[in-house]
Amino acid sequence: MYRLQTAVWLPLSLEEAWDFFSSPANLSNITPQEMRFEILEGAGQKTYAGQIIRYKVRPLLGIAISWTTEITHCVDHRYFVDEQRFGPYKFWHHQHHFREQDGGVLMEDDLHYSLYGGPFAGLINALIVGGRVKEIFTYREGKLEELFGKTAVRGLSR
Repeated sequence: MYRLQTAVWLPLSLEEAWDFFSSPANLSNITPQEMRFEILEGAGQKTYAGQIIRYKVRPLLGIAISWTTEITHCVDHRYFVDEQRFGPYKFWHHQHHFREQDGGVLMEDDLHYSLYGGPFAGLINALIVGGRVKEIFTYREGKLEELFGKTAVRGLSR
């Protein structure tokens, strides 16, 4: 099992932050362009528990992968959790938390994931996946600053 935790402060109200992040359609705005992230189904409504969202994404070498997630928990303006149901990971559990802080919003992500590959999973994570996941979150932070103004990264750990 691998873990990535990030926290970024955004110069937004809680309402504005929640409005943006609870709209699955905005995922493509904060995902690296080379991944050609495409929502296939389930993004027409704001995030809610039980929501199923299907994507196509190209995380490495332009190879298309289908990915299905379920929003398993959602408390408006506080947090939501997406879990992979079908896709490239053996396990994917991603928590998104929001709270008002210092005149803006602190958004914290807590991601747990594991990989297929048996005894080679650790090597695959060390050489490819772990760095790529971190790159995606770093890209997202830059894109959020571009969209909303000066942000403050409050931590990135793996």
